[in-house]
Amino acid sequence: MDDDKPITEQAMETITSAVDATKDAAVTAVKKVRKAVKKVAKKVAPKKASKKKKAKKAPKSSSKKTAKKSSKKSAKKTGKKAAKKTAKKAAKAKKAKKAKKTKKAKR
Repeated sequence: MDDDKPITEQAMETITSAVDATKDAAVTAVKKVRKAVKKVAKKVAPKKASKKKKAKKAPKSSSKKTAKKSSKKSAKKTGKKAAKKTAKKAAKAKKAKKAKKTKKAKR
């Protein structure tokens, strides 16, 4: 961030970058979820027509639930990671800005 820019503009840039990171994280999470769903669908899909339809329905729903849970967890993790990354980037930028100021002051 530049010293020349007003604080409001700097804040807007920070917020915008955070929003972009969150959006990217959401997109990747959705992609992962879709991939997981496809895997589960392949495993759950009936291979042979069976006579016991009621018996097959129970494991089908439980596997769907586990897939849903795992996808939720992965989505949560990616969101948290993105937030951490943006926070780290902001801290780094702040540190760099401070270092720049001290260099100017020494001259």
